[in-house]
Amino acid sequence: MFESFVSTIELVINKLNGLLWGSVLMYVLVAAGVFFTLRLAFIQFRLFGHGAKLVIQGREKVDGISSFQVFCTSMAARVGTGNMAGVAVAITVGGAGAIFWMWLIALLGMATAFVESTLAQVYKVKDSEGQYRGGPAYYMEQGLGKRWMGVIFSILLIIAFGFAFNAAQANTMTDALNNAFGFDKTIVGLVIMLASAYIICGGLKKVARASELIVPVMAVAYLAIAMVVLVINIDQVPAALSLIVKSAFGWEEAAGGAMGAMMAGIARGLFSNEAGMGSAANIAASATPNPNHPASQGFVQMIGVFVDTLVICSASAAIILLSGVLDNPGEQGGIGLLQLALTNELGGWAAYFIAFAIILFCFSSIIANYSYAESNIMFLTKSKKVLFIFRGLVLAMVMAGSVASLQLVWNFADVSMGLMALVNIAAITMLSKVAFAVIKDYEKQMKQGKTPTFDPKQFPEIEGVEQGEWSTAKMADKA
Repeated sequence: MFESFVSTIELVINKLNGLLWGSVLMYVLVAAGVFFTLRLAFIQFRLFGHGAKLVIQGREKVDGISSFQVFCTSMAARVGTGNMAGVAVAITVGGAGAIFWMWLIALLGMATAFVESTLAQVYKVKDSEGQYRGGPAYYMEQGLGKRWMGVIFSILLIIAFGFAFNAAQANTMTDALNNAFGFDKTIVGLVIMLASAYIICGGLKKVARASELIVPVMAVAYLAIAMVVLVINIDQVPAALSLIVKSAFGWEEAAGGAMGAMMAGIARGLFSNEAGMGSAANIAASATPNPNHPASQGFVQMIGVFVDTLVICSASAAIILLSGVLDNPGEQGGIGLLQLALTNELGGWAAYFIAFAIILFCFSSIIANYSYAESNIMFLTKSKKVLFIFRGLVLAMVMAGSVASLQLVWNFADVSMGLMALVNIAAITMLSKVAFAVIKDYEKQMKQGKTPTFDPKQFPEIEGVEQGEWSTAKMADKA
């Protein structure tokens, strides 16, 4: 009886996943990316250099959490096994052309990420400890006056990022260490749980500091390995690029044809860079931006989408395509295909490097995912007791994920993430007038040679907001 019930639940969840990720989300997120790109006059291309400059400038010391620390934290959540295994799956299913569509969806998603992160800054609030918090739930309540909408978003995010994805990341880590070194999964799980506890119990600031240390190391190490493969096979680079373009449009025989390449590339690209899902906006609100204007953090998060897909995912694609492993992949798929590619190119030690990369990628994702969920717990309740219990549950899921396969939980998380994205896209579309006005103000001040600053009195669109740094300034001026 129980097994029949579980089978029915699995069937329903799989159907929902197929509907959400196979069609609905793809069209909604692509449409949003096109809309914001056109409405902002291709800002991700026009001011890409300015955004990159702000990422570097964000390293300057500020009160609270810096823009660079927030950039690293959002990258920690974005960059995970999806950047390795996900790329391999996309190529296996859709052929090399899937990479082209991953690039395209990331370029469009940069505009969406800009808008949601700018709104997160506009509607951020300061908690009892002086820490900024915000994100979709907060701008749904304050900007739209729809707390119920924020509650739904928070619950969906907590399920996906607080529990399920963290269990999945822990499971991937224990598998990698067990396969590479034969380590006992229970012992590895305990170590992961204790390390996670040390970071997450320190709150958002400790998560941000840890991410600032881990992310640059893991990104540089992984890109360095990809560069070695690129140099070894430099003569094959033009052919690989040609294959990507030809396969994308069906001009060359590919694994899934033109439509298969498009579907696989868009789906994996959306899943990897998270643009429009509202996840990264949660930590974007925590920053003290430099310059101190909401749009400046939008620029920083926009660059995060670029780095995730057009840099790190491209590195994985280069390793696979240049190694020639696709000519005879055998039964390998996902992370195994990438591991085979690196082993063929660099020798047996590459398997250990992949295990090391997975550890960094997954652990950083666990602590960053937690930070997203924490802000939403604090949106639902200000109770420290509830937060303490929540941390315990997160750690329990990390341990459970380390030693057991929780496929049903992960599939349910995919559904939660998909529904979360739909709620967020609806909210940022309804609040787009505010975002456009704030971004226009930033650009206007830039053109005047000023360092952009934010004056809420200039924006009747946000009149009525009674919380947050910007609205506090507005109320003081009124007094």
